[in-house]
Amino acid sequence: MYVQYTNPAAYPPLEHSSRIAAGQGWDVLFVGAEVLGAAALRFTPHERIGVRRLAAIRAGGRQWLRYIHFVLWVLSCAVMWRPNRVYASEYLACPIGLVLTFVPGVKVIYHEHDSPAAAGRDVPRQVCLVARRWLARRAAVCVLPNERRAGRFAREMRVQRNVACVWNCPSRAEVGPPHPVGDQQSLWVLYHGSIVPSRLPSTLVAALVRLPELVKLRVIGYETVGHEGYMDSLRAAAHQLGVDQRIEFLGTLPTRADVLTWARRSDVGLSLFTPSIPAGADDEAMVGASNKPFDCLASGLPLLVSDLEEWHRLYVTPGYALACDPADPESIAAALQWFLTHPRERWQMGESGRQRILGEWNYERQFAPVYAALCAS
Repeated sequence: MYVQYTNPAAYPPLEHSSRIAAGQGWDVLFVGAEVLGAAALRFTPHERIGVRRLAAIRAGGRQWLRYIHFVLWVLSCAVMWRPNRVYASEYLACPIGLVLTFVPGVKVIYHEHDSPAAAGRDVPRQVCLVARRWLARRAAVCVLPNERRAGRFAREMRVQRNVACVWNCPSRAEVGPPHPVGDQQSLWVLYHGSIVPSRLPSTLVAALVRLPELVKLRVIGYETVGHEGYMDSLRAAAHQLGVDQRIEFLGTLPTRADVLTWARRSDVGLSLFTPSIPAGADDEAMVGASNKPFDCLASGLPLLVSDLEEWHRLYVTPGYALACDPADPESIAAALQWFLTHPRERWQMGESGRQRILGEWNYERQFAPVYAALCAS
């Protein structure tokens, strides 16, 4: 049983790990909660995987009442469903996971996709953070998506033996066929994910002005609660600069299969992070944690990444990406111009990355140690 106090379909590693388990004969149940913005996301159906979710509500004073309702509801599901493995996902699932570690025959895995923000003074949040510390010590494995985060978690929780780093890679089944060599009719640049300024900066719109009309931007994703209206501001900027006809906003696509289908129709994948625009506590530790570059490489696309040391080491140095300054339209435009005028090299970069996904950067290989711990008696 997976426990996630948001829409679990917004987290690709949960889909990957559940399908690995289901493929080995496990019955899987997700208990989650809808959130505004990501409510349309869905898992690809699987006969052994079920999903139950509470309906979304607007932010406000009712949130903690809803959370208490969620806790009681999940515990009742556990009583009725009687799982022998529980996958607690994110710190808001920690109180539930901690309680279930005391049930005989139940093994709990804790997966922290995003580190909790600085603690507030409200009692429910403090309860969750205390439960997180205790669960870290009692869980069979604690999973984090980045080496720096895993190290920080181990130090802060004072645990060592049960901390694993699992990158947010795609599954082997999601790897597409070799991408065709570009025909110079267009260069579609793909962004997919949450639509926030630090990931999809307005400088991309300004960069299009500096590029031939063949270069176009395709955007797939959803606005988060903290950035409602940002997509409209990008549309307005594009219209003002005269490039609105070169930007395609596809909105939220329900499944990863839908997203990957559009990725295979694109030519370059974006995975940018703008340090000057804060978005979360983990923004400086996104290598391995961000699924965007891996998804694009799985589709045979070369990458345009931020000019940061860790991104250089992982993607640029092996030859899968170019780097740019995401705060500078000229820097973005120069990189995209190179992709436009070097179709053969662009194809080779994407194909090399695709092969790396097949051989090493796939969730089956990344998750293998955690799955072994799940199966152990």
